[in-house]
This record gives sequence, C-alpha cells and structure tokens, in this order.
Amino acid sequence: MKQAVQVTKARLPRREDFHAKCDAIFDAAWFTNNGPCVRRLEQELSAYLGTPHLLTCANGTLALMLALHCAGLAGKKVAVTPYTYVATLSSLLWLGCTPVFIDIDPESLCLSPRLLRRELDADPDIAGVLPVHIYGLACDVEALGALCKERGLALIYDAAQAFGSRKNGKSLLDHGDYSICSFHATKLFHTVEGGCVIAHGEDELRALSLARAFGHVNDDHFALGINAKLSELHAAMGLTLLPGTDAEIKKRRRLHAVYDDALNGLDLAYPSRDSGQEWNFAYYPVLLPDAKCRERAHAALNAAGINPRRYFYPALNTLPYLAPECRRPCPVAEDAARRVLCLPMYGDLEEEVVATAAKAIANALRSS
Repeated sequence: MKQAVQVTKARLPRREDFHAKCDAIFDAAWFTNNGPCVRRLEQELSAYLGTPHLLTCANGTLALMLALHCAGLAGKKVAVTPYTYVATLSSLLWLGCTPVFIDIDPESLCLSPRLLRRELDADPDIAGVLPVHIYGLACDVEALGALCKERGLALIYDAAQAFGSRKNGKSLLDHGDYSICSFHATKLFHTVEGGCVIAHGEDELRALSLARAFGHVNDDHFALGINAKLSELHAAMGLTLLPGTDAEIKKRRRLHAVYDDALNGLDLAYPSRDSGQEWNFAYYPVLLPDAKCRERAHAALNAAGINPRRYFYPALNTLPYLAPECRRPCPVAEDAARRVLCLPMYGDLEEEVVATAAKAIANALRSS
C-alpha cells in the first residue's frame, strides 16, 4: 500500500555530511555543555538571522519558558493569542502565569492589537504580551511594539514558525524584548529537537545562558536555572541543514504558487500577508466556508491518501484544564480553528499531490 502523504516531511542532510560532523563529536567525546558545534551553530544562526544575541535551547518550549522567566513574567498575567499550538500556553502555565486570551484579527489570524488595547484598559494587572507569528506570517509588530512600550509591558514573540520570515528586510525573530523559535523536525529549519531564544543585549543574553544551564558556572551559583541545553548531535544536524535553508524556502515558494493556481476560484479563505513581508512559506493554510465543509474536505483528502492537519485546533481558550475564569470566548479564533486545514508543504512535495489535493477539496465543496 502506498504511504499516505503527510502535512510535513523532515528535511534530511546528506548522510556523509552529517556523519562527518558526528565523527568529529565522537573523536572529541564532547556531547553537551556548550560544545563547539553548539557555539558554531549559534554563530551561524546569528549571522543568518541578523540577531547577535541568540542562544540555542533543547526545544522551543524551553526557549519560551526561559524568555518568560528572564522577562520577570513568572506568576503574572500575560496576554496571549488563543490561535496557536498548545506549547505557547503550556509554557505560561508551567511558570504559574495566568493567560489572558486576546482574540485574533480575522484577516491575519494573529493577536489583535485593537482588542489587546481594550483589554489593557480593563485589566491593569497584565504584565506581558505573548503574540505568535502564526504560520510564519507577521503580527502587526509596529502596533504591538508601540502599545507595549506605551504601557511598559514585556513583549515576547513566539516565532516558532517564523524562521526565515522577514519584514522590511529584518528577521521577524528580531522583534520584541525576546523572541523564540522552534527547531523541531517538522519545521523549515530543524535540529531534530531544538530551538532558540533571542534577546537584545548582552546582560539579557548572560541571564538566559545562566538560566539555560541550572543557574551556575562551575561551583558558583547565581540564579534559578533549568537544563535547556542543546546537545552537540542536535547542533550537528542544524549545521548540516542551515546552508540549504534558502533553497528550501525557494522550493516552497514555487509550490505555494502551484497550490494557488490549483485552488483558484474555490470558496476558500487565506490568512493575509502583512505588507513588506518576505514569508518563509512554511505552511499552506486554507479556511473552508464552515466546519461541515472542513470535515468533508478532510475526509476527501484522507480518501485520496493525503493527511492534512488542523493547524491549529482547538482554540486554546477552550481547553478543559484551564481555570474557568481563563476560558473566555474568542469567537474569531474559535471559528478559524473549526474551519482550518493545512495542506502538505515541503520542498520536495510532488506537484501531482497538489493537483490531487485541489481536486479532493473541489469535490468536497461541490457536495456542500
């Protein structure tokens, strides 16, 4: 039986290139604790992204927890989007933060600055803001940055999906007080498991570095910390994959155009792209007219051997383990979560799959 096409596929380096780096690690017998591969990867990532104060981490969730901790937000109220992966919320809850869900803009699907301002006027106890560049598409960074500066709030961007996305020539990871990225194997650039956190000064970087490694240097203990270090083997994967990232984005851009042509004229909606943005084309999200259409499209795609994903469902404000006072309605996010599907997107995806997916969706819409 032919294997089903998944929504994503991990990029793989040439075996010999990765093995050569692994051989060097084995020869040195240095596998963790800020080894040469980790330090080199941080240097190369900083150069690629244009972000000098960058620290790798074991995963994106830990990166976000470090940023929240070092921003002084543990135990405080944090405004956050309900439309993202659950790791964004999990990081807040593990640090004892109270999430204050702010509904999303219906066009961009990112946290609404207008609704954020209204909530800040009503709740002066909010200490920080955690938006997400959803699908790697830019939040309204100008409005959010100005509002947080005006109110004296910490601004942390979850840019887990935004590696390679830029706006006005600047990496999306270079906004906010802190910004984090995921290097999970499903991402455009990955280290199998991993991530990074970006700050904007040497003092902040030192604090993050301490927090990443238990809060001590040798036998001198300075602060509360955790183990969030990236291993040498994971860094080796990143070093091997980074040079091909621009080529991967180029392939995905071409496939997006193929999808656009194949789906043209169908009753679908798409998140808007901010002006001046260079997108990384990491995902291909579509919004069906309603939940029933989404169900039919999902079933039709499965029948055609294609497994889309509901990125992102459910809306986080509806999760059952939240405190009742946190489960406030966010109708735009809840509606988008009911209607969204992400279609397969990776550089070596065959155009035949795109045509098959478009046909399945068209048939599902016709039967509505």
